[in-house]
Amino acid sequence: MTKDHIVSSYDIDLKSLKAGIARMAGMVDDEIAGAIDALLKRNSDAAHAVVISDKAVDTLEIEIEQDATTILALRQPVAEDLRQVLAALKISGILERVGDFAANIAKRSTVLNRHTPGVKVQPTLPEMARRVRTLLQDALDAYLDEDAEKARDVWLADRHVDELYNSLFRELLTYMMEDPRVITPCTHLLFIAKNLERMGDHATNIAEIVHFTVTGQPIEDSRPKGDDTSYAMVVPHTPPEPTGNRS
Repeated sequence: MTKDHIVSSYDIDLKSLKAGIARMAGMVDDEIAGAIDALLKRNSDAAHAVVISDKAVDTLEIEIEQDATTILALRQPVAEDLRQVLAALKISGILERVGDFAANIAKRSTVLNRHTPGVKVQPTLPEMARRVRTLLQDALDAYLDEDAEKARDVWLADRHVDELYNSLFRELLTYMMEDPRVITPCTHLLFIAKNLERMGDHATNIAEIVHFTVTGQPIEDSRPKGDDTSYAMVVPHTPPEPTGNRS
């Protein structure tokens, strides 16, 4: 076997890994879109379909992991080639977790559909989902194009998702304080929002992996985090004491 043939075969292996990651990312994007659509339309059948589809994502992650392991064992890559194989392994794991978050949103939407009184889904939620999908798509583009600058842009943009999450968190807490009957549905909406916020974090994780794979250097700045809900407090409104003479 000639050296050129070995190199060509190895290139095919790496391209196959990338193709698997691209396919997996597309499946996960469909999961997110389907979960949010099922939530907005109160469609439990569609939500169940999203949960079922997550199994295919899990299966594909295993296939990518097996392919990457085979490359490591047979090719023994070094330097940038090694980083590419490890990147595929890490990114497939991240995408699998994002798919789990989407499935969790779908599961919670079915609970919301059964709850009375119902709670209207705030426009912030689909906007969060739209931004998260954009972040994940941009992170994948950076991976496929081996574009470190684009990866850095994704890394910086996640703060906008955090800002939406902060706003929604406080809004839902206020609703629960005003009407205890909506505590259960609002709690599920809070978890759905948290799922989306975590997806945004995972997009930045992919961006960090891409940056290191391309440059061999980590992003040195501190990640700009905007999620401050760990410190959030909503102070109950205390009505003023009645004025006038007291007996």
